[in-house]
Amino acid sequence: MRVTDDITLLLCDDNWGNIRKLPKLDEKPRRGGYGIYYHYDYVGGPRNYKWLNTNQISRVWEQMHLAYEYGAVEIWIVNVGDIKPMEFPISFFLDYAWDPANWPAERLPEYTRLWAKEQFGAQYSEEIAHLLTQYTRYNSRRKPELLSPDTYSLQHYREAETIVAEYNALSEKGRAIYDALPGEYRDAFYQLVLHPIEACANLNDLYVTVARNRLYARQGRAATNNLADKARQLYDRDAQITEYYNNTLAAGKWSHMMDQTHIGYTYWQQPDENAMPQVHQIRLPRAAGMGVQVEGSDACWPDTASLARLPLLDRYHQQQVYIEVFNRGKKAFNFSARPAQDWVQVHPKKGKIKTETRLWVSVDWEQAPPGIHTVPITITGPGDEQVEVQAGIQNPDVPAQDLQNRFLESDGYISIEAAHYSRAVNKDPIAWQRIPNLGRTLSAMTPFPVTAPTVSIEEDSPRLEYQLYLFRQGEVQVTAYLSPTQDFDNDQQLRYGISFDNETPQIINMHADKTFQDWEESVRNNVTIEVSNHTIDEPGQHVLKFWMVDPGLVLQKLVIDTGNAKPCYLGPPESFHMAAQADH
Repeated sequence: MRVTDDITLLLCDDNWGNIRKLPKLDEKPRRGGYGIYYHYDYVGGPRNYKWLNTNQISRVWEQMHLAYEYGAVEIWIVNVGDIKPMEFPISFFLDYAWDPANWPAERLPEYTRLWAKEQFGAQYSEEIAHLLTQYTRYNSRRKPELLSPDTYSLQHYREAETIVAEYNALSEKGRAIYDALPGEYRDAFYQLVLHPIEACANLNDLYVTVARNRLYARQGRAATNNLADKARQLYDRDAQITEYYNNTLAAGKWSHMMDQTHIGYTYWQQPDENAMPQVHQIRLPRAAGMGVQVEGSDACWPDTASLARLPLLDRYHQQQVYIEVFNRGKKAFNFSARPAQDWVQVHPKKGKIKTETRLWVSVDWEQAPPGIHTVPITITGPGDEQVEVQAGIQNPDVPAQDLQNRFLESDGYISIEAAHYSRAVNKDPIAWQRIPNLGRTLSAMTPFPVTAPTVSIEEDSPRLEYQLYLFRQGEVQVTAYLSPTQDFDNDQQLRYGISFDNETPQIINMHADKTFQDWEESVRNNVTIEVSNHTIDEPGQHVLKFWMVDPGLVLQKLVIDTGNAKPCYLGPPESFHMAAQADH
């Protein structure tokens, strides 16, 4: 379609907050200029998202900053769907559009605090800003309509239970502030802040409870039916939250504003009404029966022929890992747990189990000998039935000074938040910019200015460096977690370089060979994942380098898999850093 030069061309995002096209920096100016059409709400594939606010203002800032710097400034329009849940990101969109220079990345946390202060006064503005930042982070990890019992891992890194615990803790903080606020603020606070937190905390708890119920049913656990009952209660609780919003909150002032279907999607379009996820009921024998599951596995023993192995325990991370001993019958039974070495600690060591008990395994590192060890733990249950669990122990004999200021490998991986770099190498005019709270787990890093030209990597090129200590050598994979930025320059590339030490950097193109299905996966997960393969010649100190090639690429997280990183939605939690424990 050809239009006259005085017509403004409105460019758009991909319906998921990622701008698809921007003007070329070197193209002839248009009298009508360019604008942006952006989305906070959407009806379409891969899934509708219309229920609640799921927009991080940090991502809105990053994308609209791109638009501003590339000259798409005539008109900015944001599709908000229903205005009611979107007041906070609408305010930011308009304030940023009015004066982009007034709100650099560094001031984003301040914007949230000032917005909270404007609505509810100064006394709790910091706490309310924290609630807004965290709930939008949690909701943007995966839109509520996309959640399922399979989203978060039950087995690995306690991901699912951590998600539920964090959201429930946020809900408790929100409720405490609600109770402390003067009465005239409470309705607005509930509608703007507390409702999306309580509703989504409940929804996440529901899906994780359903996932546990299904696992327990496969394992024949006595607690299976209890979890089915809990899931139904959580489903009913969702309806009760909506009922309160419609009929009690502000005497029904905002009735039906939050009626959007959000449970039970089976394809992109909404079902007509919420649907309870399927749960299982089982029949239990009268006699007791012991089952054992270890952290990091969904298998149960004694049913499984393979060895029961716990995740590795190491001196620096000083983890606790768990063994779950559970009943498969109606009658309670006594159990005992006996480690083969006194310096391996199990709590509790004995007791009576009606449904299940979690045993925590740790190490007395003052008594543990150096080296790598496997220590069996014998679990004894009814009829003297026994299950042996292997605890892997790593107590490296490495001088402490060799580990200082480094991320340490443990259990086959190192995980690093992008903002926790050891060194940022800038080269005028290019410098690395931290965007606070952008991403699924912490903050993000990107090269500035966003209009910088492509860089051909040289020794002094802009890069982020991450100091590591690896306890093994051989083949490793590096996974980069990137914001799902579109190829806004339309040349089919947003590239970065990745290397260890002095090796030649590999150039990774985050858009190479991508399909429509790849795009759907990236917006479902709100992250694009790229993997590179490397060879480590020897254990010890190493530096991982992330090099700038193209502007506009946003890094959230890096994971080095040395052979045992486990699949999970958010990636393994950040590894121990020898010098900055308080910052991690």
